Amino acid sequence: MRLTLRRPPLPPLPLTLLTTAALVCIPAALLLAFPRRSASGFERLLPVAALLQSFPVEPSQAPPPLWRQRLGRAGAARLWAAQRHLWWQFWGAHGDAGAFLALRAPANLPLPANSLRVDDLLVVAPDPLARQLLQQQLKVRRRPPRGLALRCVQLLRQGQAVHWSAGAVAQMLGPLAPLAEDLEEGCLQLSSQGTVLRWQGEADASEGSLADQPQPLSAPAAQPLPAGQWLELRGRSLDLLLRGLLSSPVVRQSLGQTYGLGPGPLRLLQAMPFQLRLQPVASGPYRAGLQLQLEVGRGVTVLETWLADLSRALRDQGLTESHPVAGLSAWSREDGSLAGGWRWLPGRQQLLLFLGPVPTSLPLSPPLVEASWRLRLRPQPMAKAGLLPAELPPVVRRSQQLVLVGRAAGARPGERQSALAGQLDLR
Repeated sequence: MRLTLRRPPLPPLPLTLLTTAALVCIPAALLLAFPRRSASGFERLLPVAALLQSFPVEPSQAPPPLWRQRLGRAGAARLWAAQRHLWWQFWGAHGDAGAFLALRAPANLPLPANSLRVDDLLVVAPDPLARQLLQQQLKVRRRPPRGLALRCVQLLRQGQAVHWSAGAVAQMLGPLAPLAEDLEEGCLQLSSQGTVLRWQGEADASEGSLADQPQPLSAPAAQPLPAGQWLELRGRSLDLLLRGLLSSPVVRQSLGQTYGLGPGPLRLLQAMPFQLRLQPVASGPYRAGLQLQLEVGRGVTVLETWLADLSRALRDQGLTESHPVAGLSAWSREDGSLAGGWRWLPGRQQLLLFLGPVPTSLPLSPPLVEASWRLRLRPQPMAKAGLLPAELPPVVRRSQQLVLVGRAAGARPGERQSALAGQLDLR
């Protein structure tokens, strides 16, 4: 028996045309509805900017000083009136070169002096050398931003925000930068209400983090520092402060050989909850007194052994010990000035280390609830006393109080990610 395969009949011509049209038009419609993400100058500027910040445009007001400096009075007024949403400023790796201005401008606009096009942005450099350096950096091919960097790009496009890199941390904090090792790259979304500037965002200990976005941290309560106190840093683990310092072999060697703080006691200290306080001193050789209060827990014996080793090291350096009250060890220099010391608090579950005068009282500090650490400080008096890095932004140095809270959010080994929130009182 022979089987014959018959060719199916062809569909009518109108049906064929409709099918072909659908196969062509549906993908085209999808491309129009969900277009490919357009190129953005931020994706190229972010890797070369130490600090990048977005600002809202207010056409009813005069152009900001940076606009007049970079574009001239007439050019600034013309372009400022044409802006509708945001503008940006950023600093490169060499912050002393000055700020770059970035804005959206018509493609047919003649380029102002020291400017260049970066995709959808017009960027105006502070001088010809800075423009040339930026142009060379932008020639380097880099992969598109991902993870933390991509989220920062989106924030900078949408509203008031700031992104920073490790270079900015080093520029602003100088020798204090190791204390902020967990905040090397990050971004914050900014908002203001009256004289208070608030923020919420994230940071990571390494640049180029691909970790998922952490759960947002609630805004901190407005709890001003007690009178007569300049700074308070409270954390669940002293490792927050020690990790960056201990990354230096010279520091580890000095702590071990000079002060008897070997690996065992160090590991114990790193795990202890702590409070660090700075208080002004009205007279004497010190401008401020520093206090470190530790929750010792079961480490009393280990710390007592270390304090005995520390006492011998201080005697070898020519310091003299005094015991005005039980549980207090105060150390003075040859001229009689008090250098510092330590004191066991009642119950011997907490140890207070201090530099400067003997503390006469211990201010009460609100407990940590949601955060892993909390920083509160009064920038204005600290700046007047010369105790803040000069490179901090002027808006921070002039403020009455700053509050910054963080929560460790790394879920996998090696991740050191933080959710951040805070506020700045500009009164």
